[in-house]
Amino acid sequence: MATYAVGDLQGCLRPLLTLLDTVGFGPDDRLWLVGDLINRGPESLQTLRFVRDLGDACVTVLGNHDLHLLAIACGAAQARRGDTLADILAARDRAELLEWLRFRPLLHHADGWTMVHAGLPPQWDLATARAAAAELEAVLRGPDSAAFFASMYGDGPALWSPTLRGAARLRYITNAFTRMRYVTPAGALTLREKGPPASEAPYLSPWFAHPARRSVGHRIVFGHWATLQLDAPVEPGFGVYPLDDGCVWGRQLSAIRLEDQTPFNVPAAAG
Repeated sequence: MATYAVGDLQGCLRPLLTLLDTVGFGPDDRLWLVGDLINRGPESLQTLRFVRDLGDACVTVLGNHDLHLLAIACGAAQARRGDTLADILAARDRAELLEWLRFRPLLHHADGWTMVHAGLPPQWDLATARAAAAELEAVLRGPDSAAFFASMYGDGPALWSPTLRGAARLRYITNAFTRMRYVTPAGALTLREKGPPASEAPYLSPWFAHPARRSVGHRIVFGHWATLQLDAPVEPGFGVYPLDDGCVWGRQLSAIRLEDQTPFNVPAAAG
């Protein structure tokens, strides 16, 4: 049995099928998906159905595009230019798909590995991150999820504090798990910089390179950051594995086999 963690799909189902064939994915294997299953790519509806139908063979965490779909579906947000979500919203099985998506986790931890969509802020150790994920998951799965989605969008607060309450606290947790790339020396989120390391302002650092990061020592797979490349890995001492290789932008879909950290990839045009 092997476990394959795969980067952001964003509606690119055919490359995923080619990748699974390339690695020889079998009935005893497991698939971890780092979120952003849908949007911007050509087959968002088909991708969502395929992943849902994998059942227990697959674990996926929620990404920002997945949350955006849920917000649109409950009337808390409007579709944006470039969204490819109309097929899902008009689908005969829309309700079942959205309910399944709403119950996906924000963090998955098993066998010495942790999977999130964007990362873990420097102030969080793994226990704090798991508690924060459970807190937001309870809201997403509960009767007040529409109220949460109505207040989800926004860049603040930027800095974590255990004293945060209400919508501000949930928004910070959402941004940390699904939007973060760079942080300030104080560990505050800065959400507008999207380039590769060394392109950022000199006072910023990637979340995983912050000198006071409390999740050091844990192996973390994540996506969201298409300008990081698995085939040009970050410093091994950080223990992180970026998997978003920009499939939706025409590059490649990448995976790593967790048992031996072997990388795999297929071109975006595959399939």
